[in-house]
Amino acid sequence: MQYIIVGLGGQGILFASRVLGEIAIKRGENVIGSEVHGMAQRGGSVISHFKVGSYKSPLISAGDANVLLAFDQNEAIRNLHFLKNGGYGIINVHKMEVFQNESLKKYLTKRNISTFLLKGYEILNEHMKGNYLFLNVLILGAMGALNLGGISFDEVKDAVSKLSPAKFLDDNMKALDLGKMATHES
Repeated sequence: MQYIIVGLGGQGILFASRVLGEIAIKRGENVIGSEVHGMAQRGGSVISHFKVGSYKSPLISAGDANVLLAFDQNEAIRNLHFLKNGGYGIINVHKMEVFQNESLKKYLTKRNISTFLLKGYEILNEHMKGNYLFLNVLILGAMGALNLGGISFDEVKDAVSKLSPAKFLDDNMKALDLGKMATHES
């Protein structure tokens, strides 16, 4: 499996990669990855290439990723080219109308790319007092609930509980459950 995780600096892209790595290692699978930081400390683009299996290179070529986890809709659109035909993206969306663009819809249809559009900011505003620190875990919860890449919600929950700093554990568990609930409400 090949994952591209994208967003902006401070959104927890690297923690999400660690969670995927923990799951793979617990399964006894090989893991390789690479993070590309732009202006991460200033809210710039961050992309993580993450592979599970017998790969030699950490970087994912355009058209090869199975899953795109996008914590920012603009970064999602910039990085859709990484998804293979039949790939899947979970995208945090703050302006749903962007995904009504005819050219974008044609591109996704032509490449048979499925997307789950998650209103992460709205969910976190409503249920976690707007604490966007947990957006990454919310998306991981949705990924597990959708069983993307063959990763179950319970595996995600176990990995997050192991890797989460103690002071964030309860909020991370809540965000995971919110991500799972979001997949049932759409």
